Amino acid sequence: MGTHNYNLTEQFEFTGKAKTLSIVAIVIGIAAIAYGFSGKELHERTFANLLLMAYYFACVCMSGAFFLAVQFVAQAGWSASILRVPQAMARTLPIAVLILLAVIGAGLYTHNLYHHWHADGLTDPNSANYDKLIDGKSSFLNVPFFMARQVIFLGVYSIFAMLLSKLSANEDLEGGLNSYRKSFKYSCIFLVIYGFTTPVFAFDTVMSLEAHWFSTMFGWYNFAAMWVTSLATIAIIIILLKKSGYMSWVNNSHLHNLGQFIFGFSIFWTYVWFAQFLLIYYANMPEETVYFYKRFEHYEFWFYLNLVLNFLAPVLLLMDRDNKRQENILLTVSIVVLCGHWVDYYQMIMPGTVAEHHAFGFIEIGIAVGFVGLFTFTVLNALSKKALIAKNHPFLQESLNHHL
Repeated sequence: MGTHNYNLTEQFEFTGKAKTLSIVAIVIGIAAIAYGFSGKELHERTFANLLLMAYYFACVCMSGAFFLAVQFVAQAGWSASILRVPQAMARTLPIAVLILLAVIGAGLYTHNLYHHWHADGLTDPNSANYDKLIDGKSSFLNVPFFMARQVIFLGVYSIFAMLLSKLSANEDLEGGLNSYRKSFKYSCIFLVIYGFTTPVFAFDTVMSLEAHWFSTMFGWYNFAAMWVTSLATIAIIIILLKKSGYMSWVNNSHLHNLGQFIFGFSIFWTYVWFAQFLLIYYANMPEETVYFYKRFEHYEFWFYLNLVLNFLAPVLLLMDRDNKRQENILLTVSIVVLCGHWVDYYQMIMPGTVAEHHAFGFIEIGIAVGFVGLFTFTVLNALSKKALIAKNHPFLQESLNHHL
């Protein structure tokens, strides 16, 4: 199987039904946000859902850049022909970052988010609202330092995401190994930064919603979630492109590799989730068990649905080798995983924002649909700007002839 069988200048055309549906979805999202802000009693719930989806959007795009960096550092050959998809996700990261920063900033300003440590008087010993624990964390949990960390971390991720994408574009134009060597070098730097800062990013964005509780495993739990959702997103985009007549070079072996990643990291997510849960359950310390008590008491359905969608479904459906190689099964599992981690983020975020007053209705569905539409529009638009294959990647031939 040689390169002459494939059109290496093939470009995706972002027109027709995909573009129309993504715009309709964005309009639905805007309507849901407008409805949420129409009544004062719905503001907190609306902000919680905006944070959920903005965080989800940013995490998937961040992990797209992480996927690129991992492939470069591992000098992986199998993935050379599919890198345009995670590159499109990486190029969308600055948009996701701006939205997340806007949601966090507005949530802090209006006291609809992070009110567990941002309320008046919590750090004043003379106040009736004084909280000794929050006062002890105030050097870390204060608005200027909190927002500075968000801007720096997300800004650095965006710079590396755009840099890796730009180097790939230069490689198409210039050929040679210069761009690849730079990609390898920058990916090494990015992975070190990413590895050390993503747990802190998760602590800030999600864990500090419940500032009295702390888990050192929470960062890796979130890392596993964002990584497996990104893999599932890459698989969905590739399979749908292939069904639409694009990327004919993608074969069952490429899908098998993606399926292995989704299978393996779904187990890793479950391992971290269970390790965190077991340690807290076994120690039975009130300041730690309060986190799971809230979820057992008011979110029991979501708690168990989380495990079914994110552990049982991918493990049982992708355990068989042949299932990983079948488009429809891998597509189904990937969609289940994306929905599952929405549930995962829902039961992470809602107890710390709306507490027991959670609901599931037009606000939740509409905002989720809106962000899916926005992600689809921005990523597919980015994907349409360049050829669907990195024609001068040094391992392209290995990827085109990849068979397991």
